[in-house]
Amino acid sequence: MQVFLVKALQLILAFSILVIVHEFGHFIFARIFKVRVEKFYLFFNPWFSLFKFKPKNSDTEYGVGWLPLGGYVKIAGMIDESMDKEQLAKPPQPWEFRSKKAFPRLLIMGGGVLFNFILAILIYAGIAYHWGDMILPLRNVKTGMEFSDYAKTVGFENGDIIYGVDGVELKELDIQKIGESQKVTVQRNNELVDIVMPADFMQNIIARGNERFAWIRMPFVIAEVMPQSNANTAGLLANDSIVAVNNEPTSSYENITKIFADNKDSQLDVTLYRNGEMLTLPLMIDENGKIGVYAKNFMQMFDIEYKKYTIWQSFPVGIEKCYDKLASYVSSLKYFFTKEGAQSLGGFIAIGNIFPSAWDWYSFWSLTALLSIMLGFMNILPIPALDGGHIFFLLYEIITRRKPSEKFLEYAQVAGMLILFALMIFANGNDIFKLLFK
Repeated sequence: MQVFLVKALQLILAFSILVIVHEFGHFIFARIFKVRVEKFYLFFNPWFSLFKFKPKNSDTEYGVGWLPLGGYVKIAGMIDESMDKEQLAKPPQPWEFRSKKAFPRLLIMGGGVLFNFILAILIYAGIAYHWGDMILPLRNVKTGMEFSDYAKTVGFENGDIIYGVDGVELKELDIQKIGESQKVTVQRNNELVDIVMPADFMQNIIARGNERFAWIRMPFVIAEVMPQSNANTAGLLANDSIVAVNNEPTSSYENITKIFADNKDSQLDVTLYRNGEMLTLPLMIDENGKIGVYAKNFMQMFDIEYKKYTIWQSFPVGIEKCYDKLASYVSSLKYFFTKEGAQSLGGFIAIGNIFPSAWDWYSFWSLTALLSIMLGFMNILPIPALDGGHIFFLLYEIITRRKPSEKFLEYAQVAGMLILFALMIFANGNDIFKLLFK
């Protein structure tokens, strides 16, 4: 229950930030061009609102709706999700959206997407300034990597170190670059081995959902032994490296902790590597599957590269990371038009599950920036009812100098809303199906 609440709170907070910033983009451009904004809402409010207020001498009502499917600004004289036909039936007023020239209307409609990308840049810049970059180059992964069952069918083997793709060295683990390459080079037993990649690799990875393709093999090296613990009684010491359990070789932290968890209240023989010698000791596993040690963490085990940035250096980093994430996301969209991609589409449950089970600000802001990029790009697609649909019709008007009729725009708005509702039902239906049957 606690894990669910932590994930849900992160999702709600991130979603609220993204919606407010997006709608503020529309709001600020509307005010710049003296267009009246009648409502500014976080979440939708059919029938009633959780909270609302209207400042004195203001044209705008601010509020929080009860339906957490987005948010909106109601711009006077605009055909939007409110479908306010009564207002549109009246003569146009100077403060209305429809009374402005095409270019100001274009900026008002593009303001939300623009602000989503600006938010992502600022978040990535803030991350660079506060945390800097922490990179584990693949060449420094001396312990090798573990691979999923599917990866092994392609030709990867546990212990391989990914060296490069298509003849170019790969500095960090990048599944998309690996999946879109024709050949992956790995270091295996001090030799370079080429693996030919199948054309449908990414489709198969997507079809497997949350299954990892590869992960860095973490050895089980003891950092500290707790007093009066089973490990202390058995004679384990700091810097001991567990390399086998019951004479079965295994140096992976993940595998060893699983063996301990599967053998609660049992005695096992553990083989250690200590000061260049092998040593086997009997070890009692407690009722919780623990032995009473702290293992060395990721940063203690590997040669990690750190880079700090000044506040001025962080902004170019933010722009670069925003561009890289956007390019990667756009490139990956083609896979969602396959059967496997469609089945992997998810709604709120899938988005919530990408957040960590324990609150971590670095992960929260990184994911919020990524979601902001995704929201910005999805909104600019030329689908009626989305910002991109409005922008498409405005570009048509600018190019042809012919404005689509209000009746046509009304029909387009309804059609777009039906498409979006269908996609939302499909994505969240996928979530429910996976929850119940997988």
